[in-house]
Amino acid sequence: MIGQSGYEDVARAAVERVLDAEREAIGRAGRLVYDGLRAGGVVQAFGTGHSRAVALELVGRAGGLVPANQLGIRDLAYYGDTSPQDILDPKIEREPGLALRIWELAEIGPNDVFVIISNSGGNATIVEMARLAAERGHPVIAITSRTHTAEAATRERADSDADADAGGGAGRVPGGRERLAGLADVVIDNGAPYGDAALPLPGGGAVCPVSNLTGVLIAQLLVADVVGRFLAAGQAPPVYRSANTPGGDAHNDALLSAYGGRVRLGDA
Repeated sequence: MIGQSGYEDVARAAVERVLDAEREAIGRAGRLVYDGLRAGGVVQAFGTGHSRAVALELVGRAGGLVPANQLGIRDLAYYGDTSPQDILDPKIEREPGLALRIWELAEIGPNDVFVIISNSGGNATIVEMARLAAERGHPVIAITSRTHTAEAATRERADSDADADAGGGAGRVPGGRERLAGLADVVIDNGAPYGDAALPLPGGGAVCPVSNLTGVLIAQLLVADVVGRFLAAGQAPPVYRSANTPGGDAHNDALLSAYGGRVRLGDA
C-alpha cells in the first residue's frame, strides 16, 4: 500500500529489525572505535550519494564524538585543486581512482577507524576506500544492505553465465565484483531492500527508501556504545556540546585542539 501507513509499517519493521538483530555487530564496531580513539585515532566516516547523510550524522554535531572526520568527494574541491564543476556529476562515485585522491588530501592517522556507508556497497569509490583502509591496517566498519549485496551478486552471476553461454564471458570475475561487505571487519546491516526503496509501484519501480532511516539509527547506536565504554572505564568521553548552549564553543574548541587538521568540520 502506498501512503503514510504503508511506509510507517516498513519503517517500524526496519527499525525493530536493526534493534533486534544488529546489537552484537554494533557492539563489535563500538569496541573497534573505542580502542582506536583511546589510542589517539579518529573515526573516518565516508559515504557517497545519499549515504553522505549517515556519514555526516557521525561528525561535528552536538552529542556526537569529537574525534570524527567526514571524508567526501567534496574534499577534492574543498582541500584539493579540483574545480567544483568537475565533481557535480552524481555518477562520479563510480570513477576508479577517486578514493585514493580523497585519501591523499586527508591526515589519516595509524589508529584511525573507518566507518563506510553504502546501501549497495558496490560503487568504485566505496570499494576502493574500504580496500585502501584495510590494506593499510585500519579497522573497517560497513553500514550496508546485506539483501542488496546478496541479490546483486546473484544477478551478476546470472549475467556472467549468460555472457559465457553467448561466448562473451572472457575476463568476467565469477560471482560478480567486489563489494563493501567483503572488505569490512564488521558489517552492520541496515535492513534495506534491494534498490533501497521499499514500497513497490504498480507500474514498476518503488518509492520510500529505508537506508538513511536505519543508517542514522545505527550511527547513534554506535555513538552510544562507544560513549558507554568510555564511562564504564571511568574516562570522560570526547563529546560535543551544543554550540547554542553556554560554554559550548569553548568546550568543543578545547577538545578539537587535540586533533588539529585531522578533524575537519567542513560544512558539518
